[in-house]
Amino acid sequence: PEPRHIVELPVIASLCAQGALVVAGGGGGVPVVRTPAGLTGVEAVVDKDRASCLLAHQLDAERLIILTGVRQVQVDFGTPRARPIGTATAAEMQAWLEAGQFPAGSMGPKIRAALTFLRRGGAEVVVTTPEDLPAAMAGGPCTRITAG
Repeated sequence: PEPRHIVELPVIASLCAQGALVVAGGGGGVPVVRTPAGLTGVEAVVDKDRASCLLAHQLDAERLIILTGVRQVQVDFGTPRARPIGTATAAEMQAWLEAGQFPAGSMGPKIRAALTFLRRGGAEVVVTTPEDLPAAMAGGPCTRITAG
């Protein structure tokens, strides 16, 4: 199911407001529902990319950073024609997604989350590895997806 709320949002927002660097959404979180007795765990899987998208949207973030195992998203991944995507618009990524370039078991969930974030008003999504993030933030190699 699509995540609808981040339980820890007030704490995360408070830490962000204080200037803290907050790492959140990894693993997607624990699936719960609110009942009259409080939060109750349920059997479900919370997709980490969808949860990160929701968190960024609820925080009114301008940028969503998706950390993964590759420095840059590629088209024709795993083939001799593979090429990295440096910068692309949401429309370009949507076209590649629809063409089957980003499978469900691979980059598909990340690209879908990125596109959802941009549709909801975000300005940019950065996809890269944790190790490459500092260089990416300084303009180095990564995949940058913009709304338009």
